[in-house]
Amino acid sequence: MPLIVHHLENSRSQRILWMLEELALPYEIKRYERDKETMLAPPELKHVHPLGKSPVLQDTDAGQTIVETGAIIDYLVELADGKLGPPAHRADTLRYRQFLHYAEGSMMPPLLVLLVVNRIPLVGKTAAKRIQPMIDIHLDYVEAELSSRPYFAGDELSGADIMMSFPLEAARSRAGLDESRPATIAWLDKIHARPAYQAALAKGGPYAYA
Repeated sequence: MPLIVHHLENSRSQRILWMLEELALPYEIKRYERDKETMLAPPELKHVHPLGKSPVLQDTDAGQTIVETGAIIDYLVELADGKLGPPAHRADTLRYRQFLHYAEGSMMPPLLVLLVVNRIPLVGKTAAKRIQPMIDIHLDYVEAELSSRPYFAGDELSGADIMMSFPLEAARSRAGLDESRPATIAWLDKIHARPAYQAALAKGGPYAYA
């Protein structure tokens, strides 16, 4: 089996399993558990890549090791001859590229900061109150976008939706995303109902955000 996903429980790498299921590409999973005290990835992941992070995709046939979720998404789109890649219409293509990078470049940083400060005794709650308005700006933006079309890039599911799934699932879990933003909640419910998403969940093991 040429594709190997080094998959950490409760992490961004769940998106890669979903992508592979949507593309119907054969793959193998190597699972890793978080440290129970620190919740960090185990040191074994550093044997795969120096950063010790997940996801990591190995294409053994091509002799390639790829990190960064967006780069892996691009790689898989190429392997699948463009399936789930940029739509044909120029405006949709630009949206695709924007959201492919926006997910990790703009939306995830404040969500990660919120996760960290919420674990700090005493001052954490005060800091979180300052961060939440920043996250709300992102949630309002996403709600406006999804109110105008069914998926992030256009009328069909794409890699942009797969990239956006984790920050929005995290926001629903811990950062105020609720039924007050109905278009976003409807989008989450829609992607969670997809057979490929469910298949990825079954194969991936613990994932707290679905």
